[in-house]
Amino acid sequence: MRHRAAAALALAGALSLTACGGSDDGSARLSVGSAYMPQPVSDLAAGFLTITNDGDAADRLTAVSSDVAGQVTVHETVDGSMREAESLDIPAHGSLVLESGGNHLMFEQLKRKPKQGQKVSVELRFAHSDPVTVELPVKPATYRPTTGH
Repeated sequence: MRHRAAAALALAGALSLTACGGSDDGSARLSVGSAYMPQPVSDLAAGFLTITNDGDAADRLTAVSSDVAGQVTVHETVDGSMREAESLDIPAHGSLVLESGGNHLMFEQLKRKPKQGQKVSVELRFAHSDPVTVELPVKPATYRPTTGH
């Protein structure tokens, strides 16, 4: 009887520790969607996407690179003015939306002009999470998404 009671207490203790730990490890869990690039009409291009964070910790988009451009910068739009940003926040249980007229990616010093129907590979780097590689489909220059942004 005493052995069964001790086993039951040990099992109850293990279950309560599992419940406390769960899958919440205090980190960001990032995914990317709604990605696209309008076909460039000059030597610059823009990129748009949404980074969703389903994790318990915030993160920051700190750098972007692509083989199609000499440089990819992150821009924010504040009071209607565009300016380069060192990083953009991705809140815990939230998202960072990069959209036309708002925060976005700028592809500078294009090595080639991507054409509609092609894809552009982009590596996103973060303050805390591992890098994520995303394929941006090239859309018509006048493309505006109906959902996702």
